[in-house]
This record gives sequence, C-alpha cells and structure tokens, in this order.
Amino acid sequence: MAEPQDILFRTLADPTRRAIFERLCREGEQTVVALTARAGVSQPAVSKHLGVLKQAGLVHDRHEGRQTHYSAEPRALAPLTDWTNRLTGFWERRFDDLENLLTRMDR
Repeated sequence: MAEPQDILFRTLADPTRRAIFERLCREGEQTVVALTARAGVSQPAVSKHLGVLKQAGLVHDRHEGRQTHYSAEPRALAPLTDWTNRLTGFWERRFDDLENLLTRMDR
C-alpha cells in the first residue's frame, strides 16, 4: 500500500492538477465551469483532475442544483509537511555533524 505522502506527490506532480489545487487554496470554492475557464484544458479534463484530487483528499465537492462546487482541503497536505519536517531534521543534524567535524579538524 502506498504511503500517504506518495499519493500526494503523485497527485500533485501533474502541473494542471497542482494549478487547480493552488487556485482553490488561494481563491476559495469554485465551480467546474469557473475552474475550466482558466485551466487551459477542457471541462472533461478538469473534471478528471478534480476526481484525482478528490480521491487524494485534497479537495471536496458540494452539489448545488446542477453545479458542483469544489474547495481545497489544505490540511490534507499534513503528510507532506511531516515528511518535510523529518527530512529537515535529518539534514540539520548532518550539517551540525559536518560543522563539528570541520571545527575539530581546524584545531
């Protein structure tokens, strides 16, 4: 089974999907029609991208009449934040170790 961060990386690797998600984060809830108007791809393509984003938990939808409204779920990025924090800690320790070694070598 894929790790949560792997699913998010795969989902956000597509530039169109990433742009749709970023737009929803910045501008708030939007319809498929509004997203399609600025996406540079067809409405079926936008709908497919939204389906992938929804499956990854990055967006949720709300139906109102014949329109579907989509909103971003930024909290779904938590696994990426956690992964980044772990790597940051790892590299900070490595650089501290390197700095200590170089200091000892200078003595």
